[in-house]
Amino acid sequence: MVMLTMPVLKQSSFCCGVPMISLSEPDSGTLLVRACEDLGFFKVTDHGIPMELIARLEEEALQFFALPAADKELAGKANPFSYGSKSIGSNGDLGWVEYLLMEITSKPLSMDYLQKPSASSFRSALNEYILEVRNLACRILELMAQGLGIEPSDVLSKLVMDGESDSMLRLNHYPPCPILQELNGFMTGFGEHTDPQIISVLRSNNTAGLEISLRDDSWVPVLPDQESFFINVGDSLQVLTNGRFRSVKHRVLANALKSRLSMIYFGGPPPGERLAPLPLLMAEGEQSQYREFTWCEYKSCAYKTLLADNRLDRFHK
Repeated sequence: MVMLTMPVLKQSSFCCGVPMISLSEPDSGTLLVRACEDLGFFKVTDHGIPMELIARLEEEALQFFALPAADKELAGKANPFSYGSKSIGSNGDLGWVEYLLMEITSKPLSMDYLQKPSASSFRSALNEYILEVRNLACRILELMAQGLGIEPSDVLSKLVMDGESDSMLRLNHYPPCPILQELNGFMTGFGEHTDPQIISVLRSNNTAGLEISLRDDSWVPVLPDQESFFINVGDSLQVLTNGRFRSVKHRVLANALKSRLSMIYFGGPPPGERLAPLPLLMAEGEQSQYREFTWCEYKSCAYKTLLADNRLDRFHK
């Protein structure tokens, strides 16, 4: 049973205040840095990903989630990859959500379901989208490096483009939750958390539900925008910038009448990559806030904790 919680939302007028940055602007790197420092969350336009491809993948995903439960379960039980429903991870987190979680490596997508002839169009759309969204993530990371004034410009993006990069694509489907019409509260779709990777690139349909936490711990809604991509700073990028960039806590609430579909690309470093503040970004005499650790070590920690746990606390000096 998913726990119901009464909402306590402040500064709801902020919902229109998410920084919007055109990647075609000459000063986009500076604007990206400012958004990462202030909020750790923003949306980008002029991203270059064809809307036709986005629409095709969304249609394929919705067709999959419309299948009978028994057919969806043929994709395999999430552990952590493949198909999951309501249970998020292995530590007791629950949500009003079903999902497909796919590992992205230099090899083709390995989920058995996607190898079926009937899934060929889904597989094709996924492969095209992954290529596009990974390139977008790297483009943004290179613009961030330019905005920070560090060289080479791929100092961040190379971690995601590496052949051993540990990245993922998650398709989340939040069905309508009719019981909400009878309750004076809300249902958790996906519980509050930060993303452990370097960068997250989010695309969703036109149904609201996403919320982010501000520095005063208030929760504010984010208006959907089908023309843009939303970007999250991940825990790893917070470490690489010695806390200058902020990994933002976020959550999703269920909707009583409308379904929500989101597609999130998580760009992570190679498993053996050692993570610590970049010396290029450290001022003279500045002390590191974090002890050095590998991505594999941090990922293992993330899988052993609850969604809402502050994993970075364990790695502070």
